[in-house]
Amino acid sequence: MEKLISEFSLGLFFWQSAIFIGLFFLLKKFAWKPILTAVNERETSIKDALAAAKEARAEMESLQSDNQRILKEARAEKEALLKEARTMRSEMINSAKEEAQQEAQKILSQAQEAIQNEKRAAVNELKEQVGSIALDIAEKVLHKELESKDKQMQLVNQLLQDTDLK
Repeated sequence: MEKLISEFSLGLFFWQSAIFIGLFFLLKKFAWKPILTAVNERETSIKDALAAAKEARAEMESLQSDNQRILKEARAEKEALLKEARTMRSEMINSAKEEAQQEAQKILSQAQEAIQNEKRAAVNELKEQVGSIALDIAEKVLHKELESKDKQMQLVNQLLQDTDLK
């Protein structure tokens, strides 16, 4: 029986090996190529995806550096514009102050000139009025003093003595 079991086992082993080898060749011919092709395609697509990811990462880093540069330029331009605006504002304020001072000085000098003219006119008018009043008073005094002929002759003689004939 042992011999029978041993022969049976040997026959079973042979047939199992033959089936395995046949199945192996069948799988190699029909299934192994498509499986390897699919695995190779998958490997290629993964490599392509990794390369694309690296490329995308490099492009993102480039875009980020460009964005940083653009932001720095924009900030610098903003600062320059603000500085220019501050300078222009200061210049405009100084110019307006200067014009206001010049206008105030002009108005002041015109007012002083007008005051001087009014003063001269008032002084001249006052002189005329004083002169007119003095003439009126002198006329009245002389009229009163010279009412008589004797007083008139006495005044004429005195005036002649006081004046030197040259």
